[in-house]
Amino acid sequence: MAHAGLGQDWECLFANDFSEKKAASYAANWGSDSLHVGDVALLESSQLPSQADLAWASFPCQDLSLAGNGAGLIGARSGTFWAFMKLMGDLNVHGRKPRMIALENVYGAITSHDGKDFEAMIHTVMAQGYRLGAMVIDAIHFLPQSRPRLFIVAVDAALQIPDVCFEETHNPAWHPAAIIRAYNQLPKELKNQWVWWNPPMPKVTHKTLDDIIEVVPQGVEWHSQEQTERLLNMMSPVNRRKILQAQKSGRLKVGALYRRTRNGVQRAEVRFDGVSGCLRTPGGGSSRQTIMIVNGNTVRSRLLSAREAARLMGLKDSYLLPERYNDAYHLAGDGVVVPVVSHLAKHIFSVVVEVNRAVLPLAKAA
Repeated sequence: MAHAGLGQDWECLFANDFSEKKAASYAANWGSDSLHVGDVALLESSQLPSQADLAWASFPCQDLSLAGNGAGLIGARSGTFWAFMKLMGDLNVHGRKPRMIALENVYGAITSHDGKDFEAMIHTVMAQGYRLGAMVIDAIHFLPQSRPRLFIVAVDAALQIPDVCFEETHNPAWHPAAIIRAYNQLPKELKNQWVWWNPPMPKVTHKTLDDIIEVVPQGVEWHSQEQTERLLNMMSPVNRRKILQAQKSGRLKVGALYRRTRNGVQRAEVRFDGVSGCLRTPGGGSSRQTIMIVNGNTVRSRLLSAREAARLMGLKDSYLLPERYNDAYHLAGDGVVVPVVSHLAKHIFSVVVEVNRAVLPLAKAA
């Protein structure tokens, strides 16, 4: 999805994923010439060609997630950050470090281990000769999905960063209280290399959940009346009132529904504000998002289809998805939102490349 967001102006020099299923999807859409399937920890810098303008890493989030196991960067999955940065360090030793690095992960990466994991990431990247800053960008600015994610963007300290890319202080649009607290906890030497990135707010009128729903869903079936009733019976009075209000609206309403455990009781929670909850990987039935369609007295429910999930990530309908539902949903739930990548590319990555073009002889590549 980072590939999709960067677009045709960028050439991919090297792509890597541990998952053979995800790699197969990448190959189906972008080809396999630059693709390497395997553990990033086993890669050698000699396998990475040339010198890239950008290295993008969306490393596993499970150990950093607020709903995860709390292992942080010492966890087996989120700890792949260290393997990625070892590659960046080896490239630096050989004079081939990327001009920019972008890291993407969940919001919980800011506060993991009381901010120590965040500081470790900042220190490790800066130690390779980069200036950097962090942002929280929510997909809701671009798409009908609530999905705040941490983005750390680093630029080679030897390069010029155009004034249009940053401000002298934080912007609440991109720097919530958690970012500010994390910054304030950094040692002075790290603060001195910090950049308050400030891309413009997107000026787009994005679609609502109603707009992305398939009229004839593919790969999923409508729930039986009994299944729908079971979901309704799992709702608290507050959520039942939302259903009644949708019925009184006099028009078709699409709601996003999740099952959650509240005080030891499994509850169904629904929202009819045109926005989907954050897509998650289908580790269990409760993690897969259900939609509830209300049209007068008729209430129907079903799982979100794979294509609908892809649309919520900003993938075009021409994007080839895995045939199996869980594989396609996993691909979407683990991904990065395409228009967020495009926004960063347009207002930071490409601007930095163009301003420094005299010392960057290569075409833009990632």
